[in-house]
Amino acid sequence: MYCIKCGVELSESEKRCPLCNTAVYHPELEIKIGEGQYPKGRYPAEKGNGKVWQVLFTVAFFIPFVIVALCDLRYSRAITWSGYVMGALLLSYVSLVLPFWFKKRNPVIFVPISFTAAGLYVLYCDLVTGGGWFLSFGFPAVGVVGAVVTAVVILMKYLPQGRYFIFGGALVALGGYMLLLEFLMVLTFSSVKFVGWSLYPLAALFLIGGLLIFLGICRPARETMARKFFV
Repeated sequence: MYCIKCGVELSESEKRCPLCNTAVYHPELEIKIGEGQYPKGRYPAEKGNGKVWQVLFTVAFFIPFVIVALCDLRYSRAITWSGYVMGALLLSYVSLVLPFWFKKRNPVIFVPISFTAAGLYVLYCDLVTGGGWFLSFGFPAVGVVGAVVTAVVILMKYLPQGRYFIFGGALVALGGYMLLLEFLMVLTFSSVKFVGWSLYPLAALFLIGGLLIFLGICRPARETMARKFFV
């Protein structure tokens, strides 16, 4: 439902627009409150398809998992290149399919699990290649992003009214992360030189994040954005 004057989105319970104070309904028309479609406390039973889709997606991930393993064993007599493919499949399954096996999919739980799986996959790649870069590059690279995303998910779940500050702060943090990422690459890999590419996303993310924080602080600017862009 939208205001007929300024166009801002309204909830069903509002009688007047909170921005322009325009009456949601014509003041001369009486609003009749009738009986609901279903008796109070009684609702139609949910029609579910059990775990059919979860099983289908599990099979869809399992088939290529087995195929690449058999091909690698057939021609290499060992698990070599297939380890990377199987690890990527497992990571995708944990992130995309595993949460749907649970009736209550709490992102506060599954987001950290997904990033933990990503960290283990990076560790596997490091151990297989013998690179020795996991602690100096892989772990902080995955860990910082995981911490930022997890913090955003937790704050949005329990403090949704502060979304401007949450997303603004997250973008500022990711901007600093880009600079940290380039320094980690320089410190870990001798072939990488500091060229300053991280300064470009750093500046862009800082500007966008700062704008969101400003909107969170300045109510008139926030209301103007809400009227113009429905945000």
